[in-house]
Amino acid sequence: MTTPAPARTLTVTKGHGTGNDFVLFSDPDGQVELTGDQISFLADRHRGVGGDGVIRAVRTEAASEVSHLLDAEPEAHWFMDYRNADGSRAEMCGNGVRVFVEFLLTEGLATIPEGGTLPIATRAGVVEVASSSPGSYQVDMGRWSLAEADYTVTARGLDVARPSLAITCPNPHVVVALASSDELSALELAVPPTLNPPASEGANIEFVVPADPLVADGVGMIAMRVHERGVGETLSCGTGAMAAALATRHWAGEGAPHHWKVEVPGGSLGVRMFPTEEGEHVSLSGPATLVYTTDVVI
Repeated sequence: MTTPAPARTLTVTKGHGTGNDFVLFSDPDGQVELTGDQISFLADRHRGVGGDGVIRAVRTEAASEVSHLLDAEPEAHWFMDYRNADGSRAEMCGNGVRVFVEFLLTEGLATIPEGGTLPIATRAGVVEVASSSPGSYQVDMGRWSLAEADYTVTARGLDVARPSLAITCPNPHVVVALASSDELSALELAVPPTLNPPASEGANIEFVVPADPLVADGVGMIAMRVHERGVGETLSCGTGAMAAALATRHWAGEGAPHHWKVEVPGGSLGVRMFPTEEGEHVSLSGPATLVYTTDVVI
């Protein structure tokens, strides 16, 4: 007969970025390896704390899956161990990394030098985070790419399956353009949309409506809703906002702007594309808010 593991008390913090919410906790030495069921419990909105995901702050040197990143980026002292609400691992979370940095700064675990950046290790590599104002951050999320996939998307509330554009940045995304805000509002994303053919690793699916006019003062304007893999519909998705802006720029063609404002149900996010020596990068900017800290028996 197996003896159940003893319960432990875990100090956690609730935070969000434009309504995309997370449960965060500090584990510098990598001693707290939660099971998928424990992650799901923390994320449960009825029985746990509630969140779209769970983020563990662990020193990069103590995390074997990413410790090699220190070879190239020795200042990336902290690893953002991000889990979806169902317990599955994710490469990155654009809103989550801003909230993660706000958590590190508030807990006194890290600082951002004046005019500098804070490197953060993730499963997708190291990202650089700058403070744009108190409680607001800009993250260089690195390179992006068009995926070699051709999906049609079926969703409750749409009359027929729609074509899409698949983008990796760095999570897998499938972006669908809609004709009007009425179509966007009519979606019932409590029911997962269906990809044809199925995506082997799953994907986040964004539905986008361009503003009219599309560009104002040199900034592209779009509205978006998203269904996140392993989570469901969320009020916001940072990498999804990036994918939506990249897809819209692609569809708009030559002359489209490289700076975008993305309206999500939880607020507004900024997306910017810019050249680097290794290729085009994309950055994400927006707020990060910590709500409360409490102890949970798990």
